[in-house]
Amino acid sequence: MACAFSGGPDSTALVALARHAGLDVVAHHVDHGIRAESGREAERAAAIADRLGATFELHRAAVAPGPNLEARARAVRRSLIPADAMTGHTLDDQAETVLIRLLRGSGTTGLAAIEPGERHPLLALRRTDTEAVCAELGLEPVRDPSNDERSLWRSRIRHELLPLAADIAGRDVAPIVARTADLLRDDDRVLAALAAGLDPTDCRAIAGADPAIARRALRDWLTEAGYPPDAASIERVLDVAHGRAVACELPGGRRVERSGQAFRIVPPDG
Repeated sequence: MACAFSGGPDSTALVALARHAGLDVVAHHVDHGIRAESGREAERAAAIADRLGATFELHRAAVAPGPNLEARARAVRRSLIPADAMTGHTLDDQAETVLIRLLRGSGTTGLAAIEPGERHPLLALRRTDTEAVCAELGLEPVRDPSNDERSLWRSRIRHELLPLAADIAGRDVAPIVARTADLLRDDDRVLAALAAGLDPTDCRAIAGADPAIARRALRDWLTEAGYPPDAASIERVLDVAHGRAVACELPGGRRVERSGQAFRIVPPDG
């Protein structure tokens, strides 16, 4: 079984528990070269994997400093490790992901956050649990200093927003936020099934559908066509469906036009 492995507490606990369950584990570690100490961290991760009886596989890929560094590094990791690799995401990661997507204005699909299942076997555990696994085994995991970097949204949510919310609520709110993701995931499945029964190229059908279903059908259609839309683009397409406009622009210079009762996507040179 492939595991994404930074050598941190969560991924170390993941590999340890997978080995305890009798799995043959390949621990995939990505060295982005972002920090000077990343090479030493890779060596420590390799030693931890060896201690746990896992095969260690190192991937090197340079990620240049600049805007959206966290997102670009994540994209590189995903491109290098197997698509079915297990990750050490915990309930705390789930709560942070929900709040990040809420701040970005996501709908139910985004707020459903990390999908539970075989790829995320630790999703019901807390970070205190993964730290306890490492302590029980006498392992000192790799500590990523970027987890305390307050310029990153996730770090501020972890160290500032969630503690403030807990203080306001008088209780630990991470399980509550994670539970909200579970509820929205169920809602999202229902909306997806309803949208799948709607022809997104049929202007009349889109205009007559509930807006929540129509938006989802249009978003899925445009995404599958290779033009993932933003919320404003979806609203412009709805205007065309309702006859308030004859065409609208999509990002990248493409257009959606109405021909009779059907939508069509027109490329920039069309």
